[in-house]
Amino acid sequence: MGAHARTSGPGVAVGGDGQPLAGIGGRPSEPAREAILSTVAAPSGIPSPGSGPGSGNFAADLENFSEFGAPTRVETTDGLRYFINEFWTSRQRQAHRIHEVSYRACFKPQLPRFYIQRLTVRNDIVYDPFMGRGTTPVEAALAGRIPYGNDTNPLSKAFTEPRINPPALSEVVTRLGAIPWQTFTQVQHGELAAFYHPETLAQIEGLRQWLLDRQDSGRLDPIDKWIRMIALNRLTGHSSGFFSVYTLPPNQAVSLERQRIINRRRNQVPPRRDVPALIVRKSRSLLSAAAPPAARDLLLLTEQSHETPQIPSGTVSLTVTSPPFLDVVDYVTDNWLRCWFLGIDPRAVKLSQFRRVDHWQRFVRSTLVELARITRSSGHIAFEVGEVRNGTVRLETQVVAAAEGLPLEVLGVMVNQQEFTKTSNCWGIANNQRGTNSNRIVLMRKT
Repeated sequence: MGAHARTSGPGVAVGGDGQPLAGIGGRPSEPAREAILSTVAAPSGIPSPGSGPGSGNFAADLENFSEFGAPTRVETTDGLRYFINEFWTSRQRQAHRIHEVSYRACFKPQLPRFYIQRLTVRNDIVYDPFMGRGTTPVEAALAGRIPYGNDTNPLSKAFTEPRINPPALSEVVTRLGAIPWQTFTQVQHGELAAFYHPETLAQIEGLRQWLLDRQDSGRLDPIDKWIRMIALNRLTGHSSGFFSVYTLPPNQAVSLERQRIINRRRNQVPPRRDVPALIVRKSRSLLSAAAPPAARDLLLLTEQSHETPQIPSGTVSLTVTSPPFLDVVDYVTDNWLRCWFLGIDPRAVKLSQFRRVDHWQRFVRSTLVELARITRSSGHIAFEVGEVRNGTVRLETQVVAAAEGLPLEVLGVMVNQQEFTKTSNCWGIANNQRGTNSNRIVLMRKT
């Protein structure tokens, strides 16, 4: 897959004379793109996007932001500007239902949406080199952009791809009816009885093997991938909507021994669950809103973030991402059961884990080198970092240092605070005080 040619159609922007404003591949040519950005109505509280993407004034737009009543506070620490405000609020938390799948360490859809709305136009390429559950690519597809994504964890593609071009609920129900559930009676992994009723486990094992056989024979289609994604999401959880007995939230599977302890403490035994019925139930929820526009040119990779030759140079308009942090999340431990269902050996997955800041900075540097290659002139990068070690490590400064010498202009750090007040301090800047519900995003522009 790649940036294939597209024909003019409903998704191509047109000028005042009704003629397409598209360049090669259906994406707007540079003059056309600037014309579109200058005429698109910006969300209230921020100037027109035309004053940002082409001219480098997005930082000024943030400084003037006051959509939710409070003006942006601008602070400078060690020469780095911080823009502090509530840029998206609790009133905006009703994201599209298609996002509602559980995955550890992922940001809310409102974060990429903020940048997609302001820094891109329809048919621009939006990318995330650490896509996780696929929040950025899915949000890009919802906005009519071309979604590109990458993650070394193969679970990520399994979670993302089906939700970009989802099937109809009727197709899911029909396919589930064609699966020979009545033949799924044998259990080979009895150790999983800590999580599942024997009949439920037989259904899970049967579905797993049925999907793997379809994959091995080249017959795995988008409907199968959707069913597999839902099953991955429903494997374990803390309510009757999951296949398992009560356990920890679904984004962190516990070990077998830990689950046995939970069962003893709660005096519980796994109840029988109807696997196909639960798949229909979750599918109905995710598909209850309008489906994303068909994304014909999506590109989803399972590569290292610093080596993505499949992406042509100078083609990406916006990257919104959040890299692995310092010793915060153990992805392998959290996903062992999901890897089993997908037929993956988690030990063979080359995930990036860092305990030393200098090692993490070198990793970020190599990623930024690749992002500088694939980003178009005046394109943007929004690089979200989180708090580690009780706020004593300012990862945003490490990102800025990693960008030195690259054709990337650092515009500043955007701090989104959900509980923003006039007296609140920007955590981790001057006094390293712990903050609440904050995101810190390093903003860069390709020069």
